[in-house]
Amino acid sequence: MKVEHSVGGENNLPRGVQAEHLAAQFLQAQGLKLVQQNYSCKYGEIDLIFKEAATLVFIEVRLRGNNNFGGAAASITATKQGRLIRTAQNYLASMTHIPSCRFDAVLYETLDGAPPQWIKNAFTI
Repeated sequence: MKVEHSVGGENNLPRGVQAEHLAAQFLQAQGLKLVQQNYSCKYGEIDLIFKEAATLVFIEVRLRGNNNFGGAAASITATKQGRLIRTAQNYLASMTHIPSCRFDAVLYETLDGAPPQWIKNAFTI
């Protein structure tokens, strides 16, 4: 799903979509190139796929308004990691040349304009 956003209309979007949009803008400002948004298959969904130099970067965007259950980073459980890995493998299966890959997380505690926490190599296969 590709969502077009206007600068003034973000507050009308669901909070998860807002977080993904902000994460995409943040990563593009860091020099990464957007490849795909919301890739999904039978195993799950990958929020964002970027390219950084020769590396394909699978991005999980998380938003947690409070830390009662460990915050945004703690919400990427082993089960969630497994789904992301299987989904990434499905994405890569159609490629003739598999590039180097990594899994990053972009974490928001709020959507108040504060920069996110960007965890490169948040987990590995």
